[in-house]
Amino acid sequence: MIEAGVSVIFWILAFIIIVSALAVVTLKNIFHSALFLILCLFSVAGIYIMLHAEFLAAAQVLIYVGAVSILIIFAIMLTSNLASERIVQSNKNALVAFFVCLMFLVTTIVLINKTGVWNYTSGVLPAENIITIGKLLMTQFMLPFEVVSVLMLAAMIGAIVLAREDKA
Repeated sequence: MIEAGVSVIFWILAFIIIVSALAVVTLKNIFHSALFLILCLFSVAGIYIMLHAEFLAAAQVLIYVGAVSILIIFAIMLTSNLASERIVQSNKNALVAFFVCLMFLVTTIVLINKTGVWNYTSGVLPAENIITIGKLLMTQFMLPFEVVSVLMLAAMIGAIVLAREDKA
């Protein structure tokens, strides 16, 4: 009975992820696209929780939903009032893009079916996972972690500078 409930929750989250991802790329209002991106990222965090990866879910919410999405919304709000404008979408290659996506989908399904690695075994995760991730983040991956934070800061400063130049 619990397995059926978990399966239903998974399919609901998967549906929300697909619909919100499609909304991100098809909506004409960029602010609404950013809001659907937040919904998509929250749903991915829900999938992580279902996989008993609470640390990844927390990192997903804190980093992507909390930091990156808010940075995107600030950049939208600060650059030439894009939040209220409609973006003109004129793509003459929609048919080609559709067939490329269809080929990618078929290839992905074939590769997933031919790969035998997808067998799920319910094992207990070691208790030291979070400690190991923390040690790696603060030792081996310290430089990339700091580079990303400086890059995000530079993007925010750039958005503020662009917004000030537009108003002057």
